[in-house]
Amino acid sequence: MSAESTTAWRELIQTLGELDRGFTEGDRAVSDDRHLADGYRMLATTLGVAFDTYLFAERSRPQFVELNTPFRRDRRWGGDNTDAWYHLCPVDEHRRYRISGNRGDSVYFSVTAYNEPAPGSWSDRIVAIVNDSDLDAGRQVGADGEFSFEIGPLPGMAVLVTRDYQADPLTGRPVSWRIEALDAPDPIRHSDAETAASLRACAAWMRTMFAIVPLTVGARVDDVHALGHETGQVANSFGEPYQVPDANFGWSARDACYAYASFDLDDDEALVITHRPPSCRFWNLVVWNQFMAGHTATDARISVNGATAVPNSDGSVTVVVSKSQAAHPNAISTVDYPRGNLAFRWFHADQVPERPQVEVVKLADAPTLVT
Repeated sequence: MSAESTTAWRELIQTLGELDRGFTEGDRAVSDDRHLADGYRMLATTLGVAFDTYLFAERSRPQFVELNTPFRRDRRWGGDNTDAWYHLCPVDEHRRYRISGNRGDSVYFSVTAYNEPAPGSWSDRIVAIVNDSDLDAGRQVGADGEFSFEIGPLPGMAVLVTRDYQADPLTGRPVSWRIEALDAPDPIRHSDAETAASLRACAAWMRTMFAIVPLTVGARVDDVHALGHETGQVANSFGEPYQVPDANFGWSARDACYAYASFDLDDDEALVITHRPPSCRFWNLVVWNQFMAGHTATDARISVNGATAVPNSDGSVTVVVSKSQAAHPNAISTVDYPRGNLAFRWFHADQVPERPQVEVVKLADAPTLVT
């Protein structure tokens, strides 16, 4: 029997068989066996996310599924962090939905609606965002933490992403999320054409993901010989922080500011990072591998946030990053990775933060106390 879904399935298998070239060949080939293994694990992880998003979703029978969590190893991807739970739900722009739940111990929670320019294409626009500060106390959020609000219909709305940030994911109660469609559901019939389109969307989405990762690790300043020219990608240095605009790529948070860096450390070295947090709802710094993924919250301390960080007397915060856990109260570990990436994020900042300052020191000389 000839079927379009058969052709699409074989196209997906072919895509999976070719995507590893992005991290095994060419200018972005990874240089160590751990990142090679991470690449194949990322293929498996993002295939699962693609299936959740494009193959198994029923937009008229919505269901939130885990997108990132501090504990699931198969949901560490896409710029994750150990302080947050994200959920995903594909939706229909023509439908009304009720979202409800309990805020638990969240420091900040939100739901963002994104567009989808074409099947399997990554979002390039934020359609709407509802965060906890938008909800009316007593009417939409009760004293017991229960909340409820409606969203849709909204032109262009294709997927909802929840965010739930915790001061301590090991002890905090995450948000419980519920979603229901307020219109009659469509009949379920998984046709050949529908399944083929879904499989092709999965393949398209994954091709975009692996056009982004692995992230590059810049050259160290002491390794740069550019004949007096400045290099745009220098390891162990943060780029300028920025506010996410409504027009964005991927599922970025509209009410966040970000700053990114790469690191390149010897066994006996550490990064001493100092920044002055603006007034904000939440901030954290997290260690990633080159695939924008970290370890789970129970593996090691790979992030520090505004609730757990011990500030200096002048209000600044110093963080020590090294391959093994250092003695500083705000120390985080790369879990023995010599190379990788770092990400700052600040939610509801009253201003775009100042650029974090970085110094490379010998681990033995790294500070052990706040100043």
